[in-house]
Amino acid sequence: MTWIRTIPYKEATGRLKQLYDRVKGPDDNVDNIMMAHSLRPHSMEGHMHIYKYVLHHSANTLEKWFLEALGVYTSSLNDCSYCVEHHYQGMRRLLGDDDRSGGIRLAIEADAPDRAFDGRELAAMRYARALTRAPADLTSTDIAGLRACGLEDGEILEINQVVAYFNYANRTVLGLGINTDGDIIGLSPGDNDDPDNWNHG
Repeated sequence: MTWIRTIPYKEATGRLKQLYDRVKGPDDNVDNIMMAHSLRPHSMEGHMHIYKYVLHHSANTLEKWFLEALGVYTSSLNDCSYCVEHHYQGMRRLLGDDDRSGGIRLAIEADAPDRAFDGRELAAMRYARALTRAPADLTSTDIAGLRACGLEDGEILEINQVVAYFNYANRTVLGLGINTDGDIIGLSPGDNDDPDNWNHG
């Protein structure tokens, strides 16, 4: 599950149990990425706030499936199979088109987003790559390029925050040896209108 000790749901007490009850899915399942925080519940709480507000909030204007696709691409660039598997399934469910989802996955695995995206979506993917691989090389010209492709500044912020979040999550996973053993792949918070609802259903 991880390279560090974790506290399973059945042994959790106090604040940890309260947080587990907020994030759990079917059969009291807690994703391993959340369980990895169990020795410091406050960091789990911080992680879930960022995750829910950045990726699953009704104030976002970009389509949720595309935000998930950005997360899959970022995770693929970081060789984080845990996040690729979880968020590809989330993207696939939201998109509701298995053929398109499969094509997106093949393009991402080949690091060739132009095979599945164009226009502003492709521009966002290229920005995600730059932010993940060479963030210090980005300049205001890159942002101007996103605007020229039709992205508004608020949308650019959404893209930036999703990619930044996944770089954080990928490093949490890779740095602690988190795997998918026992996870139910692809669950995510579904109630975008309630930022405090973290239930994975």
